[in-house]
Amino acid sequence: MHRETIHASPSWRRGPSWHDCVFFKRDPMLTRMQGLDVVRILLFFSFTFQDLLYPCALVHWFSKVQEWPDNLTSMWMVSPDFNEDLSPTTEVIHLDCILWATHLLPVFGDDRISWQILFHNSLDAFASFYVNKFIDHHTFGLAS
Repeated sequence: MHRETIHASPSWRRGPSWHDCVFFKRDPMLTRMQGLDVVRILLFFSFTFQDLLYPCALVHWFSKVQEWPDNLTSMWMVSPDFNEDLSPTTEVIHLDCILWATHLLPVFGDDRISWQILFHNSLDAFASFYVNKFIDHHTFGLAS
């Protein structure tokens, strides 16, 4: 059985926040990335309704930039979703819909990168990301 820790913390070890990204199982009938979305975990919580416990997460949605991997890198590209008022597109999901963590690489472009961009704010600083399929063999099989 595979086990990993997924973080959603407003402050990690008295430092900046830590919010991991994960694969969300959107459609189990579709294979690989066609049936998956990428979300950023903002908050874990649970509630009880009619004596049933529902473990949930508040997530920020990412959308695929195109419906196929990038021709140059062979990696899928995603970008964070925003509402008309530029607030993040968020939703509550059930934890059973989370497949496992994913690693996103910024699409850097041609401009210089500010020295102020660090690990904790890079997901907020860039407009699009590559889904790093080379991070492990599970992700390679899923995101190829």
